[in-house]
Amino acid sequence: MKDTQDESPDVRIGLERVGVTNLKTPIRTVWRGRSYYFTPNIEITIDLDRRRKGIHMSRLIEAITEAVEEETLKSRGSIEAIEKRVLDRLAKRHPYRRGEIRMAADFVVYRRTPSSRRKTAETHGIEVAVMRDGRKYRKRLKVTVIGNTVCPHSMVTAGRPHIQRAVGELTVETDYARMVGLEEMVECVEESFSSPVYTLLKTSDEKALVEMMFDNPRFVEDVTRGMLDAAKARFRGARIRAKAVSQESIHRHDVIAEGTA
Repeated sequence: MKDTQDESPDVRIGLERVGVTNLKTPIRTVWRGRSYYFTPNIEITIDLDRRRKGIHMSRLIEAITEAVEEETLKSRGSIEAIEKRVLDRLAKRHPYRRGEIRMAADFVVYRRTPSSRRKTAETHGIEVAVMRDGRKYRKRLKVTVIGNTVCPHSMVTAGRPHIQRAVGELTVETDYARMVGLEEMVECVEESFSSPVYTLLKTSDEKALVEMMFDNPRFVEDVTRGMLDAAKARFRGARIRAKAVSQESIHRHDVIAEGTA
């Protein structure tokens, strides 16, 4: 059968990113001896030469499913290891210079509550991407974490501070070979809040958490700076971006702060 994708387009302009998005498939990874199961939302794109009408979409899907199956059977690797394998497989089937694959999913971290020490499962949003340019690889990892903040200004002016939920986003971009743990990234964000939040809290835990919050009032700017400082210490040499959004309790608007390191 004729491959119309290989024909010349009517308008000869190269495209930077062409591919598939909103694809889902189950994956399993083994990181530091622990198994993780995900059903990520996947996007994979490659650049398209100006002389080609389109890309062969089925080859992208085949590269994903085969690499996922192979890594799962071997019971090893991380999300980025699967993504690199996908890009490697795709390069053998479809010509491209620059390619990127991203997987977004929920990531569960197990914690102990601050007082009763009950085990609780906390869910955070993650996005992991691997980029290939020629034969060079980079990766980008992002975590989205919920926490609490207490307003330092209202503590001083009113003696009764307002409290709000905050959302912290931390992104680390670095060479593919550098080890970056998602749990460590989550810790960098949680440590920057006035306090973390928990799914399960007994009465003694609530008391401990409120005391922690009031002992550690923070602006959204403090949260962002805290994320950057903690990430710089753990992930030296990487590109780091932090963003915090305070979902204000006494205002109609929210407050945002962003920074890079």
